[in-house]
Amino acid sequence: MSLNKSLLFALFGLLATLAVGQAERVRYDNYRLYKANAANEAQLAVLKDLEGSSDSILFLDGVHIVGKDVQMVVAPHKVPDLLDLLGKAEIKYELQSKDFQKSMDEVDEKVAIKGRVGMTGRADDQYNWEQYYELEDTYTWMIQLARDYPHVVTLIEGGKTYQRRSILGVKISKSLSDKPGIFLEAGIHAREWIAPAAATFIINQLLTSEVDSIKELADNYNWYVFPHANPDGYVYTHTTNRLWRKTRTPYGSCFGADPNRNWGFHWNEAGASDSACSETYAGPEAFSEIETYSLSQYIASIKDKIQLYISLHSYSQYLLYPYGHTNELPDNVKDFEQVFDAAIAAVSQRYNTRYTGGNVYDAIYPAAGSSTDWAYGTQDVRMTFCYELRPSSNSILTGFRLPAEQIIPASEELLDSIVAMATEVKALGYFDK
Repeated sequence: MSLNKSLLFALFGLLATLAVGQAERVRYDNYRLYKANAANEAQLAVLKDLEGSSDSILFLDGVHIVGKDVQMVVAPHKVPDLLDLLGKAEIKYELQSKDFQKSMDEVDEKVAIKGRVGMTGRADDQYNWEQYYELEDTYTWMIQLARDYPHVVTLIEGGKTYQRRSILGVKISKSLSDKPGIFLEAGIHAREWIAPAAATFIINQLLTSEVDSIKELADNYNWYVFPHANPDGYVYTHTTNRLWRKTRTPYGSCFGADPNRNWGFHWNEAGASDSACSETYAGPEAFSEIETYSLSQYIASIKDKIQLYISLHSYSQYLLYPYGHTNELPDNVKDFEQVFDAAIAAVSQRYNTRYTGGNVYDAIYPAAGSSTDWAYGTQDVRMTFCYELRPSSNSILTGFRLPAEQIIPASEELLDSIVAMATEVKALGYFDK
């Protein structure tokens, strides 16, 4: 859907009226943060049964792999039961914080000392990348871009959310000629704030940069960029619970499905949960979430125009490609590896930031039903990648709460990597298909 008066009016109406029920902000006073590690399949099964069994235990990592650390935030009244269960199963665990809220507050205080790097920001000045923005601010900025660059920027809508927000994006095209397409989607997991911030940084660079390699990206490709693929969840991280990951669809006493386990390609076969309270709940069926369904419909409508699909997440500094449901590799894995090598090398050049990765299943963990696998497996987009952005830290206290002073460097190195990625994809001939 291109920019028109009806869409603008609808968007402004949503921005003005959808401050949906400002709930009391979630706090984690006296909650414990534990790290556990399953040494065998039996212990892993215990942790899997525990995940999603209670809203008093928040799993911050998926329970998928033997030997991988899993972090849990536990309500005070649940601590005795948890420790009894872990002890009986002989699962090794480590207390990382006696008061999770206090630990997070201390991180915020350290961040604030460094300048204008608060956890959120309603901008009174020009939109910038020195702070994180609320959804309304970013949407207003995108609407203004379409006015400022009327022959280059077109507003596009990838559908609606459960709470009737727009999934708003921009198409950037510097000519009317048919050019290869690059699709970039971010923010599908609500708490990963650096992903939408990096997406808007890339939009701005494509429109304003005088760097030859970036101008070439803007001039030679049509870009479809959606900074917020999960708007309801993102708003909820600002108003109520900073660590919210999922959509906001109600499922009994729990809310939301994991929108990156909900796509209709090998749905719920691995790395997802059937429990509605779980952070990796796949939903009751593929595309049960209106967010994934409507965005997939938009992508399907332009699939012949897309040759490269990029999804932005955080954290851990990985670059990933299909598949997530199996350790079998895609038939063009040699090309994936060649592009991967070039992109990984480029990401480290500016700040010496080290990324790793590979196919999702082996490099990080099983994860069926992702957007990148769906685009590759059903839409014939032969190059699809997922970035897990900064930091590499294993601590939840800094992982999803990347200080805003790192937005620009994290985004700069990402754009360096995407330049190299596009160059390699072009060299392999994928943009000619």
